[in-house]
Amino acid sequence: MKLNIALLAGDGIGPEVIDQAVKVCDAVAKKFSHEINWIPALTGAAAIDAVGEPYPDETHEICVNADAVLFGAIGHPKYDNDPTAKIRPEQGLLKMRKKLGLFANIRPTFTFPSLIDKSPLKRERIEGTDLVFLRELTGGIYFGKKGRRDNGETAFDNCVYTKAEITRLAKKGFELAMTRSKKLCCVDKANVLETSRLWRETVQGMEKDYPEVEVSYEFVDAVAMRLVQWPNSYDVLITENLFGDILTDEASVISGSMGLMPSASVGENNSLYEPIHGSYPQAAGKDIANPLATVLSAAMMFEDAFGLKEEAEAIREVVNKSLAQGIVTVDLAENDKAYKTSEVGAWLVENL
Repeated sequence: MKLNIALLAGDGIGPEVIDQAVKVCDAVAKKFSHEINWIPALTGAAAIDAVGEPYPDETHEICVNADAVLFGAIGHPKYDNDPTAKIRPEQGLLKMRKKLGLFANIRPTFTFPSLIDKSPLKRERIEGTDLVFLRELTGGIYFGKKGRRDNGETAFDNCVYTKAEITRLAKKGFELAMTRSKKLCCVDKANVLETSRLWRETVQGMEKDYPEVEVSYEFVDAVAMRLVQWPNSYDVLITENLFGDILTDEASVISGSMGLMPSASVGENNSLYEPIHGSYPQAAGKDIANPLATVLSAAMMFEDAFGLKEEAEAIREVVNKSLAQGIVTVDLAENDKAYKTSEVGAWLVENL
């Protein structure tokens, strides 16, 4: 099979972790007789520096015409530390999601047997955790009208959702639940927010179409608490943009490192795969960043975008092997036995 993949390295540690994922993908392609055509494109601070725009039209055309997108990270301190900046790297991420129609962010959270004691939570609380968040990605407060008034002393951000936006995200949640444990949790704040009441009404109206799925409704603050207490009680969770952004980062530390969790952002016609961590500029260029989340995102890409389950499983197996044998970067290393980013990548390729 020939795979045309847009490659958006982005900022900070993005290029370093993407490099390792590319090596692993190429090794898998060779092993299973596929051909990958990588098409690099600029985004984020790198794109602002080059062309003055965080998601250029040229990059969008490359993404639209690719079979899938593999993405690194966006963000740079020179923009983070300047509240007056008119153009920001993160604007490119929001624009990319909107223009590509990537309305569902799929974030799994699971534990690795060899790392279970590295989690900040007790072993007995997290053993068996295997949950998936579906976060709505192109609506809500991030895309609502925002501004200042009263000479800049009052700020506002509007949260807006349509029933159609909720329905298409919930549909994916129900369908995913049907392939797993048939449990779905709708996370909202329906006791306070009108948008959350629309979420709850819409999902309740869809229950009859999926009679086998057990549906629960929980407030976001309660879920934030239960993720720490009993994360293994959840299976599939659906929620709006802001709540999903916060809860998925909370869930990510259950595994022991944010550098381990992959994600996918999907739409009707396009799909993008990325690690959940940010650009981590403090580590950029030091060859110390954990590449495994990006590598596992590539595994999601092989399975979900191309239907290549055996190839995806080969990647997951070699990642688990590297963790079990301690071939890990400094965030996971014990007794100063840390490997460099590039060394972990080389080991994965060799063992594939």
